[in-house]
Amino acid sequence: MGVRHAVVAGGGIGGLTVAVALRRRGWRVTVCERAAEFTGIGAGIVLAPNALRALDSIGLGPVLRAGDALPGAGLRTPDGRWLSRSDGGALSARYGLPARAVHRGFLIAALADALPADVVHLGVSVTGVDDAGDSAIVRTSAGDLRADVVLAADGIRSSLRRQLFPQHPGLRRAGEAGWRAVVPGEGLPPQVAAETWGRGERFGVVPLADGRIYLYATATAEPGGRPIDHHAELVRRFSAWHDPIPALLDRLERLDPADVLHHDFCELAAPLPGFHAGRVVLLGDAAHAMTPNMGQGGCQAIEDAVVAAHLLASENVPAALAACTRARYRRTNRISRLSRRIGELVQLSHPLATSIRNLAVRATPQALSLRALDTVLGWTPPPGPDREAPALSSAPAPVNVNV
Repeated sequence: MGVRHAVVAGGGIGGLTVAVALRRRGWRVTVCERAAEFTGIGAGIVLAPNALRALDSIGLGPVLRAGDALPGAGLRTPDGRWLSRSDGGALSARYGLPARAVHRGFLIAALADALPADVVHLGVSVTGVDDAGDSAIVRTSAGDLRADVVLAADGIRSSLRRQLFPQHPGLRRAGEAGWRAVVPGEGLPPQVAAETWGRGERFGVVPLADGRIYLYATATAEPGGRPIDHHAELVRRFSAWHDPIPALLDRLERLDPADVLHHDFCELAAPLPGFHAGRVVLLGDAAHAMTPNMGQGGCQAIEDAVVAAHLLASENVPAALAACTRARYRRTNRISRLSRRIGELVQLSHPLATSIRNLAVRATPQALSLRALDTVLGWTPPPGPDREAPALSSAPAPVNVNV
């Protein structure tokens, strides 16, 4: 068998991770990214133990362990009281790895640096895929490509998802909008990762491994409602909340307004019938766009990538893609449901409802809270490329959209 060719639509976290993983298994890879350049604009991402294990399996662990791990995490009320709190050691003790928070730009750069210069084609978008039986013809803005497999990592508004599943209802709004930014951390006391829950609002503080602070805020929102001055809106909502939130808002004011991101939260209106069709497989948000309430969107894209690369060690590409659906469908849809439920708790605004919520969180022991995350954070990646290729059935993947 000659060298097989994979085309990846999208040069985000999932697309670059699968490119690295496939290259390590001997594939020729072409990544088409519609943006003209990788920029530093973005926000933070928490690499939970499940994602770090996946990155370890493709040789990227060392570069992503630079800097400090998260020293702890917890939930607070606007007056600063802790509803729950755990130190970083508890996470390491339970899952063998701490969580690590980095800037998304740093993660993208680390993934891109692990690829030869001729793999990623910036300013090139994938517009469609035609099934040619023993291969796929990939239509791009720079011309057609022939591929043995196409990995669609083209994001939450994936055009390839629409092509594969034209009857799917697409996205739905989750009832929240969010702000994200990264500010300098110099001069502030050491921080732990903390999320503060108010009435239909929250504010998150995450220290990054490089010493900066990733902050985010959310609020229930009507469709299309976009404040003109994001800083003024955040000050209006959160300036009376506990330290260090006022100091972070002061630092936010000094940023270029373009560095403050604002988005409505969206998710798939319903699970897809599957994650593959023919020689195309969906990864990350293209497959299972979820709300960010568990911080697992990027982590699940990384998992998707290493699982797809592992299964594509088989010579039978259609069977490998059917196995991808079987391997990833139930897990990602379960995490999406959990994330939605957490969002519903955050959106509570009635004083009695929020008081009951806070009492329930405060009464839950730390050990029980961690145990509830075992199926998410305890995930283990498949064997690395030095192991034997998996044996796969050519039978279609059974899919139950109600799981």
